[in-house]
Amino acid sequence: MTPTETGAGSATAELLARGELTVRGRIREASNAALFCTLALDGREASCIYKPVAGERPLWDFPDGTLAGREVAAYEVSEATGWGLVPPTVLRDGPYGEGMCQLWIDVQAETELLALVEGEEPEPGWKAIGLAEVGEGRTALLVHADDERLRRLAVLDAVINNADRKGGHLLPTPDGRLYGIDHGVTFNTENKLRTLLWGWAGEPLTTEAVDVLEGLRGALAGPLGERLTGLITPAEIDATHARVDGLLTAGVHPEPNGEWPAIPWPPV
Repeated sequence: MTPTETGAGSATAELLARGELTVRGRIREASNAALFCTLALDGREASCIYKPVAGERPLWDFPDGTLAGREVAAYEVSEATGWGLVPPTVLRDGPYGEGMCQLWIDVQAETELLALVEGEEPEPGWKAIGLAEVGEGRTALLVHADDERLRRLAVLDAVINNADRKGGHLLPTPDGRLYGIDHGVTFNTENKLRTLLWGWAGEPLTTEAVDVLEGLRGALAGPLGERLTGLITPAEIDATHARVDGLLTAGVHPEPNGEWPAIPWPPV
């Protein structure tokens, strides 16, 4: 189900926040507890992912019990951009306590966004990420699609300081949209950007991106900043504002700084 199939955004948020939550199974591949659930409210139904705070694995560089709030904060920033890159997400109580509840997204599986190719330069329509070992001493060039949807997501990741943008976190849909998921390790005050979307590193930001960032700067000082309060810390809100200012000042997509691994592991 996509947000447009549920009606207005407020109706989707109400279903996520107030619907009866029934656990149907567990996503075994997830590093933290991620439960596949159904929601029902006043004759409306949807599927969702519920990640209870109680099931979060402790991390050395993020305070315990904060990942669910960061997921909701990423959704709030995404909505403020107008790009709608994160599925509707709320913080709510559930069968295992408070947690993040996010609308389930059906994926267009055959869409190719990442690839391994021979040679040292990408073909037209692709952007280079870097060389990857493919076994027996061989390497191949890891590339991602030169896709405007991915480029928008790269800007969002730079704003929220996403430390884990893997290939499996990209969800293209049958209606042509693209969503990013799994935003628990975001908004750190230190630069921790780790992503597969380095293809535009150092290139000028698009006019659209500059306009969006200018809008975010104002929103962070107003209603967006208020919505983020309680989801992330005041210092993390200030750091987000500083990242937006930095992007606007530089006018280009960020580049790896060498102080932190640039690509998450595993990458997919």
